[in-house]
Amino acid sequence: MANGQRTYRSEFLKELNKNFPLFLMALPGVVLLIAFSYLPLFGLIIAFKDVHYDLGILKSPWVGLKNFEFLFKTPDAFIITRNTLLYNFAFIVFGNMAAIATAIALSEMRARFMAKFYQSVMFLPYFLSWVVVAYMAFAFLSIDLGILNTMILPKLGLQPIAWYFETKPWPVILILANLWKYTGYNAVIYLAAITGIDPEYYEAALIDGASKWQQIKHITVPLLSPLVVVLVLLGIGRIFYADFGLFYQLPMNSGALFDVTNVIDTYVYRTLMGMNDIGMASAASFYQSIMGFILVLTSNLIVRRLDPEKALF
Repeated sequence: MANGQRTYRSEFLKELNKNFPLFLMALPGVVLLIAFSYLPLFGLIIAFKDVHYDLGILKSPWVGLKNFEFLFKTPDAFIITRNTLLYNFAFIVFGNMAAIATAIALSEMRARFMAKFYQSVMFLPYFLSWVVVAYMAFAFLSIDLGILNTMILPKLGLQPIAWYFETKPWPVILILANLWKYTGYNAVIYLAAITGIDPEYYEAALIDGASKWQQIKHITVPLLSPLVVVLVLLGIGRIFYADFGLFYQLPMNSGALFDVTNVIDTYVYRTLMGMNDIGMASAASFYQSIMGFILVLTSNLIVRRLDPEKALF
């Protein structure tokens, strides 16, 4: 036993000395991962307690699954779950399609300066807060002063629309807003993968008389498929989490739009603003994490059976 421990320790020290710069580079990421991902796991007990601030977390009474009841027994449970899943499914599908198309278009541009310029312009929305985006959208959608109602719709012979009271346009608005904000960021990821493809593949295809579309269809897209699978699986892991700013700020928290804009995160926020119960908030977060974990495992199992090399783990 002692010999085994000494061997393990010597092997570890040998590996540490050999790759010390790499361990040093990984240290900040490991510290952040422990601080913000693993240490908060101890707070999961809040989901099963009736927290009293005067008693503290550890001495507060256990309540079992009572904190989960408000999420499952509410009449809005179906609506918020449906909205969360359908919107995130649309974001995953359309988001990846738009990012791949954008990355391919940028990679095919001959003028490198223009490609870099368009890449920077498309990346810019990612850094804008949803609060800023919400007021930009309000400038277009305002009932009295919005550009659409005062300048565009009248010229088309259409009546002004009360955008913040009409539910029908908002699924499209939310999906387009998500694409506008994140397509540039995701396209950069795919563009990096495209630049890593061996140019000899394209040269051989060109010699064989393949058109540009055939090169994209039979070379670029298949070689991007492993990355697509990874990003889709990661997206599925977050499918029960909604982009709070998108669903709360962009619709200006309009009650008339709750049927199409209310998701799990916004519902929990609005509910707990009135109840101030961190146990219920923790229960909702725990539910989202567990469901995301199950979906990732299931999706990865399906991918592994179809093509083991593309599985995430």
